[in-house]
Amino acid sequence: MLREQIQATLNEALKSKDARHASTLRLITAAIKDRDIANRGAGKDPVNDEDILGILVKMIRQREESAEAYEGGGRLELAEQERGEIAVIGAFLPKQMPEEEIRKACAKAVAETGASGLRDMGKCMATLKEKFPGQMDFGKASGIVKTLLQ
Repeated sequence: MLREQIQATLNEALKSKDARHASTLRLITAAIKDRDIANRGAGKDPVNDEDILGILVKMIRQREESAEAYEGGGRLELAEQERGEIAVIGAFLPKQMPEEEIRKACAKAVAETGASGLRDMGKCMATLKEKFPGQMDFGKASGIVKTLLQ
């Protein structure tokens, strides 16, 4: 479903001659196709919506890092271009959870997995990633879980 939504948005961008939007959407479809090819080589199914969300989150993280590097180097026009791509990619992600909800979800994951120390952090994070794909910043969640387990 997400794949079709991205393709439909790409078609709309092409019709309206929005070059920046279209190029970002082409990058998204290329990343999805690359993962499909890798999966086919490994004998797996094509990517599903959950995998696509992971790809989108990774693309956003890469662009945030690039934008920071460009700003640090005084290349504000390139940083602005990266932020524009982030906005296009982010439109396909579900609404992000506020920090308070992330804290509650982390506490619940710790309780559900019966985690008692830092060695159980992987179990907690796997539970969170399964239940909330693309809905939370797992970097923040990791810090919260670590705090809860110490």
